[in-house]
Amino acid sequence: MPFVPHTEDEIKEMLSVIGIDSIDNLFDEIPSHLKIQGLEKVPAGLNEMGVNRLMQNRAAEDGQAICFMGAGAYDHHIPAAVWQITTRGEYYTAYTPYQAEASQGTLQLTYEYQSMMAALTAMDVSNASLYDGASAVAEAVLMAVRSNRKSKSRKILVPRSLNPVYTTVTNTIVKHQNIELIDVAFDGVTGKTPMSALEGFTGEDITAVVISQPNFFGTLEDVGKITNWAHENNIFVIAVVNPLSLALLKPPGQWGETGADIAVGDGQPLGAPMSSGGPYYGFMCCKKTLVRQMPGRIVGRTVDQQGREGFVLTLQAREQHIRRSKATSNICTNQGLVVTASTIHMSLLGPEGLKQTAISCHQNTQLMVEKLTAIDGVDLVFDQPRFHEVVLRLSKPAADIINTLADQNILAGYDLSNDYPAQDYPELENCILVCATELRVAEDIELFAAALAEALK
Repeated sequence: MPFVPHTEDEIKEMLSVIGIDSIDNLFDEIPSHLKIQGLEKVPAGLNEMGVNRLMQNRAAEDGQAICFMGAGAYDHHIPAAVWQITTRGEYYTAYTPYQAEASQGTLQLTYEYQSMMAALTAMDVSNASLYDGASAVAEAVLMAVRSNRKSKSRKILVPRSLNPVYTTVTNTIVKHQNIELIDVAFDGVTGKTPMSALEGFTGEDITAVVISQPNFFGTLEDVGKITNWAHENNIFVIAVVNPLSLALLKPPGQWGETGADIAVGDGQPLGAPMSSGGPYYGFMCCKKTLVRQMPGRIVGRTVDQQGREGFVLTLQAREQHIRRSKATSNICTNQGLVVTASTIHMSLLGPEGLKQTAISCHQNTQLMVEKLTAIDGVDLVFDQPRFHEVVLRLSKPAADIINTLADQNILAGYDLSNDYPAQDYPELENCILVCATELRVAEDIELFAAALAEALK
């Protein structure tokens, strides 16, 4: 927001109103020996033009890297209008609608956001967002434990092909609540969660299973089969999805015969810049039967006594509104500004725009795979239907190649040894996870391929 300084005349006027003739007299209770006469070691300030030049020079030192990194945060095009509108004062300074009747604009936007997310995921209900994708998974686990009355075990099946950050954060949040996360191995050839790994739990008391679509490796899971198996065994299904992919892929509300029970993910692909890791927001949708166990807020639409449309906080199952013992979470706010950007982003693109963006991402990923696997020393690891990400094996240590290309302002991908050490996952030794969005055009991919080929020589 703009800085508006007080003029000398304004200062004099304010002092006159309170009957004081100087700023020093306003603070006369401070002993004189505690006051300093100046800041000798603080240099003189720059003017606005000088500050702009300094910051531009420092930004230039970072370089303009070409990003082939994914792993949960994606470099998408964001129309200029999205944040131009989002940062208008009406949105930029709007906060939590504690006095709902006086926050109709904020509530309407939230209602529109919920409607869009429910349509995108084909679920019945959406809340007003969570902190990020990782905490959304944790909240979904807690919600499943509260909701699945047919299970007493508090055991959750979590595939190793889920984003490792999501797994770590979820474990941190639930481990002291007597909830057990059970690892489920992925197939070393396909990168998918095999049914055989799940069927070993048939007949056991399992509360929920987490399914990521696409999974961390970019591979598409057999979500229909897994969902049907889970429901046949009274197991809730928690879908973890990339919202942009839902413009192309079957939404979680249509998985199997009855759909997933809860759908969560990170909203960053919908209009939020990468911003060195945040702020992002998490979304959560669910079946209507579970709505009273959903954390956070839900905004509804109604009419007043004169028949005029109005928006209200329909459900607020938080400790600030009800007894702490009855609260579903302690989420005290939502990522409202980023949700605002996503709502505007989805409104501008529309269903067809989102679909075309997803198609462009997929086409660029396919072109990237074609160009990179033609290089000696680069092999495709999981040759399966995919979206966004793909795993490549290199003939040299992945960290060395990533660092070499970083010196050329190319973010070459994510080193999988960070989460999948070679001694435990030999199939992923010297492997990187790479991603191409709609911004990675043919020229970028050619540059990446040339640099990678040279680095591997």
